[in-house]
Parts: sequence; C-alpha cells; structure tokens
Amino acid sequence: MIRDELYDTGLRQRRDMFGPEGAEGQVEHTTDLNDKIQDFVTRYCFGDIWQRDGLTLTDRSKVTLAMLIAQGKSHELRIHARGALANGVSVLELREVIVHSMLYCGIPAAVEGLRALEEVLAEKGLPSSVDGEAAKAGVPA
Repeated sequence: MIRDELYDTGLRQRRDMFGPEGAEGQVEHTTDLNDKIQDFVTRYCFGDIWQRDGLTLTDRSKVTLAMLIAQGKSHELRIHARGALANGVSVLELREVIVHSMLYCGIPAAVEGLRALEEVLAEKGLPSSVDGEAAKAGVPA
C-alpha cells in the first residue's frame, strides 16, 4: 500500500469512527490476500468519498446504515452503527433510520437493523430508550 495524504486521511477517518481496532487493527492484519481491499477502503472509501462536501459525516452515516439494512449486511451494520455514534448520530436518529427502512426494505431487514443497534448500545452501555413513545403507549419497560 502506498502511504500518502489520501491514505493517511482515510486511516484517520477510520480511527475516528471505529477506533484503533477499525483502523490500525485492520491495516496491521493486511495480507497479500486482502491488501487491495484494505487499500481501497482506506484510501477511496474513507480518504476520499467520506471527505466530500455535500453531506455531513452524520448524513453519510445515516445513508450508509440505511443501505446496509437494505442489503441485509448485519456484520457491517454493527460496525457502522458504532461509527454513526462516533460521528454524532443520535440513538433516536438511528432508530428512525431503521423504522424508515421498514417501509422500503421490509420488516425482516428493519428487525435485523434494530437487533444490530441494540447490540451496539448494550456493548457501549447506552440506554435504548430514546423518546418515551413506548411508555406513552403503555408498553412496560
């Protein structure tokens, strides 16, 4: 891999979103088998596309989450739910992306998205109550 400004920017973005394990941890485990993918993800995905004007990082995180829900990519959903939180997307916004995805992606996809978010919130020790809607509807806590 060529270490240049684009690569360094991408690695910095990966670190900001996913911590050292999602940045250096991935790069340190680069092999001849996966080096092209790691280079592409670091350089072009996070060093270029995620840096473009026109969408904020929070917007990009929400769009990414919606697309991963649509594709049923549960592993990547968990990774990008963590990244979205790091980018400042609120739990309420994440919940609403998932609810909205139910209309266009279907109930099973939305349920998988919600399951991923619940796991990430639990791992981070964050509460899952966001707006009190369930309590207002009489749903027990």
